[in-house]
Amino acid sequence: MALPLNIFKTVTHVLGSTSVGIYTAPIGYSGVVLLAQVANTGSTTETVTFSHERTTAGIAVTTEIAKDFPIPPNDTATFLDGKLSLESNDVLVISGSSGDLKFLGSVLETLK
Repeated sequence: MALPLNIFKTVTHVLGSTSVGIYTAPIGYSGVVLLAQVANTGSTTETVTFSHERTTAGIAVTTEIAKDFPIPPNDTATFLDGKLSLESNDVLVISGSSGDLKFLGSVLETLK
């Protein structure tokens, strides 16, 4: 059975104070992140850290896209001005200052 050429995925996550991998590009595919945004549904300003992580030769390298980024109450922040390409096994990692923060992302997986 042939593998699909393109797969669209929606990624959602309620943030907490612990960093968590919310998406990992699968083996044999490249991931193209089309949308990455966080909504603050609470009544106080909260912060978000959003990162890209790649492991090379057993060493994980984390690159922050946004670090401790403040989001006012009842507002949304978009973390990408364009598209972000992910190689197989690259991970998107996110954490926030409360459970009032909700992540929504859109990824296109393309067969290599």
